[in-house]
Amino acid sequence: MEWVKAVQQLRAGRRPGVLVTVLSVRGHAPREAGAKMVVASDNVWSTVGGGNLEALAVERSREMIADGVTAPEVLTAALSDKAPYQHGVQCCGGEVKLLLEPLPVVPSVAIFGVGHVGLELARILARHDIELHLVDSRPDQLTADRLAVLDDAIAQVHVHNVPVLPELVVGELPPGTHAVIMTHDHAEDAALCDAAIRNDQLATIGLIGSSAKWTRFQRKLTEDGNPADAIARITTPIGLPDLPGKEPAVIAVSVAAWLLQQFHAERAAASAQTAGRQTVPARSAGQTAPAQREAKA
Repeated sequence: MEWVKAVQQLRAGRRPGVLVTVLSVRGHAPREAGAKMVVASDNVWSTVGGGNLEALAVERSREMIADGVTAPEVLTAALSDKAPYQHGVQCCGGEVKLLLEPLPVVPSVAIFGVGHVGLELARILARHDIELHLVDSRPDQLTADRLAVLDDAIAQVHVHNVPVLPELVVGELPPGTHAVIMTHDHAEDAALCDAAIRNDQLATIGLIGSSAKWTRFQRKLTEDGNPADAIARITTPIGLPDLPGKEPAVIAVSVAAWLLQQFHAERAAASAQTAGRQTVPARSAGQTAPAQREAKA
């Protein structure tokens, strides 16, 4: 189905969109209940009936994308030549309810080092709707048998098997990725930290390890020409400071909780920014509830 491919394409490109579904039909209408359309800021896939009905849906969808709206909305359109219209008369004689569901860009996390802690962390994060990148220089850590625990993942899992120079993956990550560095090799960790702080598109950089390890890393990163403000982008140790324990599962839970806090902070910041832009109500032919709009076609 075209709309399914469109949703996949938007997700792969980390672009927001809106899924429009014909929720219900009363009387005559150009499409039946269940028909779907996907709207992006610069494209539309499939159709919910064309004409004024579809134009209104596209218009409102693009307003939602521009404003970062995350809550679904219902748009009701009366298909009558006696009703006011904005994009041409559509007089099928029925009434259509459209469900507009935002397709936001989901969080992205890259775990560098899929050892005991890394795999436990991946298992937890895989239960969330995110893009999950697993990176390791050891092929035996990324075998299908070992990663079979992620087969039922909700997350989109991307496996990066890079025996040489895993730090090159840093430059390939989507903008806004949260990088978590926890490899088996401190030299590899140091190289990844250096690459990460030189990438200004990463959301956060987390490093597992002791205070002694971090002291050595700070000295090495400074010697390599990195300024103090860049080095300060690294958070270490990662996780919840008041959750003790060194078992891999405990550390993974702590780090996962810390990452979920970062996701929440990002959503809150986006919502605040959207609220600041909404100085006037979005255009609509009428509004009956915060999540329901009515348009006469």
